[in-house]
Amino acid sequence: MESSITNYRSNALRDPIILSVLDQMNARRKRPDSNMFQGSVAPDPELFADYGFSIHPEQGDLIYTLCRAMKATHVVDFATSVGMSALYFAAAMRDNGGGQVVGAELVSAKADTAYRNLTAAGLDAYVDIRIGDARETLKDLGKPVDFALIDGWPLAKGPTLARQVIEIIAPQLRVGGYVLNDNAESDFLEYIRDPANGFISVTLPIKRGTELAVKIS
Repeated sequence: MESSITNYRSNALRDPIILSVLDQMNARRKRPDSNMFQGSVAPDPELFADYGFSIHPEQGDLIYTLCRAMKATHVVDFATSVGMSALYFAAAMRDNGGGQVVGAELVSAKADTAYRNLTAAGLDAYVDIRIGDARETLKDLGKPVDFALIDGWPLAKGPTLARQVIEIIAPQLRVGGYVLNDNAESDFLEYIRDPANGFISVTLPIKRGTELAVKIS
């Protein structure tokens, strides 16, 4: 019991090792030339293996804080990329006394980078990155989900990945569970703001608009 109390009172985001890894990851941020996204065909994710399209620190702090407040132990990280968001989730799992981050990443080289970053931070034991199409790898999450981050990748046509993935995760999210969306895809917002789907949401003034939703039914 004492160990559990100690974990809950700790703050991994003050750990100098974890802070050092986060600082290094932020220092390595780079964005590809916008020309790589031009054309009528969706860009090949493999061409962007060296780019980490990661959440901003303010979003990471929000993820960590909410996961601590709700004592989350089962969370989803889509897409994991180089592991920035997974690191914040895993820090909360450690401080909550245990748990699992289920990651989803299409590009295996990025998953390898994410594991290196998580290992350097001492948090790899809390993360399971499922490599492949998230529309398949996230179909069965094993038990109710407390929190999900939904990012995405541009598609040439049809529903966005964010919209397709929320439709997969929503039935597996527990009542009271959170969803955080990074890119404000219009069809994702249409879904999450439709009362028939059981969510209420708010747009936060973080990174040009971050949508936070909670499942209420």
